Formats: sequence, structure tokens, C-alpha cells
Amino acid sequence: MNSIPMYTTPLGYKPTTERPIPHAQMALLTNSTKLVPDSDSDSYFFRDLEEHGILLNEAQIKAVRHFKGPLLTLAGAGSGKTTVLVCRVAYLLRVHQVQPANLLLITFSKKAAEEMRERLTTLPGLHASMANVMQVRTFHAFCLRLLRMNGLQQEILSDGRFQQIVFKRIMLSMGLQDTYQPEVLISLLSSYKMQLMEVEDLPEGTEEEQEVKKIFLQYEQWKMEQQKIDFDDILIKAYQLLLLNAEILRSMQRKFTYISVDEFQDTNTVQYEIIKMIAAAHQNLMVVGDDDQTIYSFNGARNEFILQFHEQYPTATTVTLDINYRSTSSIVGLGNAIIKHNVQRKSKTLLATKESTQKPHYVKPANSDDEADWLIDDIRLKVAEGGSQYGDFAILYRTASNSRAIIEQLILHNLPFVDYGTNDSFYEQWMVKPIIDHLRIAHERRNFEAIEGVLPSLYIGRDQGMRIIQDQEAIQAKKWPLIHLLGLPQLKEFQKEKLKARIRLIKSLVEMTPLAAIQAIRKDFYDTFLETNKRSKLTQHREMLKETLDELESSAKRFNTVEQFLYFIHEVAEKRTEMRMQSKEQFADKISLMTIHKSKGLEFPIVYLLCAIEGNMPHSSALDASHLDDVKMAGVAGRDKGTAALEEERRLAYVAVTRAKGELLISSPAFYRGKKAEPSRFLLSAFPGADAGVVTSRSKPAGGFTATSGAAAGRSAVAGGAATGGRSATSGAVAGAAATATERVAAWLCSAAGCKAWSRISSPQEARLAAKACPLCGAGMVKGSREIALARR
Repeated sequence: MNSIPMYTTPLGYKPTTERPIPHAQMALLTNSTKLVPDSDSDSYFFRDLEEHGILLNEAQIKAVRHFKGPLLTLAGAGSGKTTVLVCRVAYLLRVHQVQPANLLLITFSKKAAEEMRERLTTLPGLHASMANVMQVRTFHAFCLRLLRMNGLQQEILSDGRFQQIVFKRIMLSMGLQDTYQPEVLISLLSSYKMQLMEVEDLPEGTEEEQEVKKIFLQYEQWKMEQQKIDFDDILIKAYQLLLLNAEILRSMQRKFTYISVDEFQDTNTVQYEIIKMIAAAHQNLMVVGDDDQTIYSFNGARNEFILQFHEQYPTATTVTLDINYRSTSSIVGLGNAIIKHNVQRKSKTLLATKESTQKPHYVKPANSDDEADWLIDDIRLKVAEGGSQYGDFAILYRTASNSRAIIEQLILHNLPFVDYGTNDSFYEQWMVKPIIDHLRIAHERRNFEAIEGVLPSLYIGRDQGMRIIQDQEAIQAKKWPLIHLLGLPQLKEFQKEKLKARIRLIKSLVEMTPLAAIQAIRKDFYDTFLETNKRSKLTQHREMLKETLDELESSAKRFNTVEQFLYFIHEVAEKRTEMRMQSKEQFADKISLMTIHKSKGLEFPIVYLLCAIEGNMPHSSALDASHLDDVKMAGVAGRDKGTAALEEERRLAYVAVTRAKGELLISSPAFYRGKKAEPSRFLLSAFPGADAGVVTSRSKPAGGFTATSGAAAGRSAVAGGAATGGRSATSGAVAGAAATATERVAAWLCSAAGCKAWSRISSPQEARLAAKACPLCGAGMVKGSREIALARR
């Protein structure tokens, strides 16, 4: 048993009256039985709901009763938004006698649409025929139906794999094979389109931009010639149809007099424009969402659509669903305490309905592998005690690479799980596989599949390289088939020398430990290859590339020989394939593994949140947001990109925490990929006494996490106390200040790493400001608090 102590705070110190564990206030469970008297003209509707076990609270009743005009429903995590949506539809049908055909209910997933349609049929007074007449659809389904009704004949390019093949063929025809990742190009094109940018207008300032634009143009030309459209085209063409055809738009406006949009925080520009056009004539638009759960900005989601809803619709009513029915008071309280530090948000504090039987727990394992060992032991213990089933557990993480250690342990211990991420294993990722292929050739010099995998890193095309190797092998087989590449006519002398050097490197790897071999490959050529490779520059922040390869080193260091490591990788791949075949069983009792992004909208009895540390949560890419694409950061005009990225990271932490219904366990490893790590600032900020504005120094590309500096280090150390172990002591000035009488004041705190600037919020006018620039460095400042010494009397 891997015994790691659990704490009730992220740093391990005991809560005191000065530093209480966050708890949400308990809600008064008043519902429609008291709030809607029989004398009300619509009381029959609520009595029928009550007979079916649906007891609406005051805010829910207000949203359900809303009839005319725009309505913004801010639905906090676990607040029953789906119930409100379907009950309002039922209210419009039964109380206001709205015709089912005049209702449009839009959501984001087919599963959600099916669930809403099914729930509507179970509500009193409604029947299946009504649900069949109503338009309860996803954006894409609604837009495709609109296009088909107006003559669209093109076939939908629905197979993502075939779409990638099309991109690969285009790149091959341009001599750019292995230059860019098709799936990333598809994502990039989608980002441009969803911001209503035409391919013809894309930038051409660099060689990469010119190449990518040509690929996109050829893809658009191919679709036109083949009479095909992709999923993004469905939205774009529907938007253009409504924009350019006034009669069709008027028809839609006459038909859909009541519109409801679910998950409004996930709406992108094209989707919002379509809804605005249809709703323009009557403005009977109900949008339901939570700006605190906007975590898809990289897909074009714009949380300012919620934040600025009243600017678009000045007469809009706002209803806040602030009672959480999902989680216990300590989980809701932790979520509240995390998210309140965001500046760009609608102010709301969730209430709880469930008392906590146990508080969130925090562990500090030594590293990711110890984290995985602890987690496996904890799950097995909970199941063995009989109180839990495997299906009760969810394991959440910030990035897919965080799952490497836990997936391997689950496989090796034969525990049932479903991985909701990619089907590829960690070792099949495009930046990892070439290194593994080098190791495979070192172990098995005639592994032709691995030989093909290393060719791009030699700047040799796969087809051309394998053709000469196979042709020459047929004439005379070589001990090291890679040597045949010297016969390529276009190779210059320096390229031949590099090829010989690569073969010498591969020969030397077999005598090394796997860790030393990987480090040798990276040092000799691979890190430089990735940094200069076009696909890397286009698709990955340097830190994200580095962290994936660091994770590979963490895995390799457990093995003594390359052969052992390769056998382990093979074993994991075999068992992963075997378990993937089994995971097709529906309703299976299996542990759920997913990124935080994948978990939104879901809930689980027990949640493990892994790797809640600085550099991972918030992610290092958010701490250095200058690289972020302007298109993917749309909606932050006038705001510092770093501040916007940091607030989205905080929303991710909030989403992760609020997935848990009854038990939440958060792990913050002491070391991460060989570097010392600190607990996530989002966790520290949730506890009074751990300053909300503390910002650790930014991760440096070549090294690990640096210690907090100056005043920030002092705040962190005072908050952490001595119980954490291994944390640096506070300076004399800070330590001495501990004995001085202090008070905590509201303040603006600079979010930039290394900047210590802060200013007191000294007036109501200043407190109402949404954002403020730092007077020293110009970065965005966030609202928080600051401990100051009381004046001596």
C-alpha cells in the first residue's frame, strides 16, 4: 500500500479560525409548493410538476415563467439548468398555448438534444407528438436542415479520418508531406471560419502562413470539385443564407417565435450571429449558460457574449440559478473560493443543498508515478470496502500527457477504465514516436516500420526514403538498412555526414539506459528539430513540446535497458487495444479518465484531480500567453492576453472541482518531471491567509519552476506554514511582520510574473472597474486582497 498523508488544505496546514476551509452557505429549500399559491392562475402547471417530483426554487420559477423578451439565465454548476429549459418549454406550451412548431431549442451535443427531447415527453401535459414537432436540435443539425430545405445537395464530409487523408494528399502534392499535422490544420481552419474570416483573407506574412493558406485554398477547391462540405461549412453556409436571403430569414423569424439556447457560454461568433438574426424580429430569446464555465476559447467560444448580453439586449431580464444540487457544501465552497478571483465574470456565489460528510482532500506525492500508485491504491481500497463501484470514479487532468502514468498503472493492475481522450497511447504521439522509433532501430536494426518513422527527422520524405531502402535491400541487404539512404542523389556531403552520425548515435543507444538514450537523442538533434520544424512552430508552444518529452523521460527512468522499456511500451499497447475493445460495452462499470475539458457537463460521485501544480494548473502556456493566436484569443480585445488566459485556466480549475458530487481528492506532486513543483495558485487562493494575488515566477523553457520571490514568496510561505516541508523560509522582514498587527484590504494585484505592484481599492468607483492596467509593467491587474500593517497608535 502506497501510504501518502491526506490533508484538508492544499499545503497540509491545519485549518484555524483565521484560515477556515471554504464552505458554501446552505440554501433555504423553499420550492414551488410554498412559492406558488393555488390562487395563481398558473398554479395547475406547478402542481402537476410537483406530482412528478419536480420542485422548482424561486429563481427557477422566475425563469420558467418568463414569457416575452430576452432572458439571460446564469446557470451555476449543478443548478438544474436542463430542468429549467424543459420546464419553460412546457410552460410556453401549456400556459401560453404556444404552438410546438414555433419553438426552437438549441444545444451543443446530440446527446443533450436527445435527453431534452426525452425529458419533454415525460413532463405532465406533454406527449411525444409535441416533442417531434418542436425543433430540439444541435446548431449543426438545425443549420443542416435549413440548408437541405433550401436546396443544398452537397454531401457532408463527416469522416474525420478521411478529412485528414485529404489534407495529407494536398500536402503531398505540394511537397509538404510530414510538414504539418492534418488534425491541427483542420482545427486552425475551423478557428478562422468560426470567426467569420475568409480563407482568401488569411495572412501571408511568413513562409508558414503562405504554405498553410495554399493548403486551405486547395482544400476548399477540392470540396467544391467533389461537391462536398464539412461541418464548419454547415454553419457558414446557413449564416450566409440568412444574411443574403431576406425572405428565408423572415420565414425563420415568423416560424420560430421562441428561441432557447443551452450552453450559451460555448457559442462562437457564427452561431451567435445566426441566433441573433432569427431572434431579431421578436427578441423572445432565452440563453442559458455560465460564464464561469467558458473553457473552449480555443474553439472560438466567447464568454463576452454572456458578459455583454445586456449591451446587445438592453431590455433583457437576468435570472441567476445559484443553488447547487450536485455537490456537498465544502465542494461548492471550494469552487466559489476559486472562481471569485476572476475579474471578467458575472458576480454570483453558489449555495449548497448537501451537507459535507467529508471535506475535499489534498495529497502531495513525490512525483507523477507515486501519484498514480497512490490513486490505484485508494480506488482499490474504496471498492474493496464495498461502498463504491468503479463507475463512481472519475480521474481528471489538465492535459493528455498528465494521464500517462495513471493509464499505465490502471492497465498493469487490470482495473477497468474508459479513456475519453485519444485512442493513441502516449508513445504514439507524433512528437514522441520518432524517439521510440530510434530506440526500436537500436534494438532491432531491420525494423522497417521504425526506419520509416525516423526519416522526417533526417529531412527525407517517407516515400522516397523507403523506396530506395527497399530497392537496395532487394539487391543487397545491409546490416543497417539506413545506410542505403546515402545513395539518394540529392544528398549533399554535409547531409551524408549527418546521416552517418545518426547511424552511429543509434548504434550507441543500445548500451545506454532508456533515460540516457532519450536524453542523447534530444541533445544530439531532436529538440532542435522540433523547435525549427514548421509543424511545431504552427501547432505547439515550445513548453508543451518540452513537457511531453519530459514526461517520456519520466517514464523511461524506471527501466534499466532499452529492451525492457520497449517491451513495456509493447505490453501497454497490447493491453490498451484489448481494453478498448471491451470498453464498447454500454453502461459498463468502469473508471472514467478524461481531460477537464472533456468533463464539462458531467458529474461523478468521486473525482480525482491530478497534477494541480503551478505550470500545469495554470498551464505554462497561459503563464506566457504572448504566443497565443489572436484568432483563438478572440474576444479579449482591450484586455491583456496573459490575464485572459489565466482567467480561463482558473475557470478550468473551477469546472474540475465542481464535477464532484460527494468526494474530491486533489493531488499536487512535489516534483513534476524532475523539477520541484508548487501547488496551484488557484487552490492557495481559495483559503483565507493564502493571498489571492500570489504569482509564482514563470516557468523557464530550459529549466524547472523557480521559487517565489520577494513579497510573493513571503505571502506564500506565511500561508503555507512549516507543515508543508521543503518550502523556503520567509525572509526576516516577512517573518518579523508576522507579529505585527495587520488588516486585510481590497487591492489590485499585478498578474505578471515577477511584478510586485499592487494598489489599494480605495473607492466604490474603483471597486466597480472590471479591469485595470498595472502602472509599472502594463500587464492586467486582478482584484484580490493585501495584508497591510496597522498604523501604531
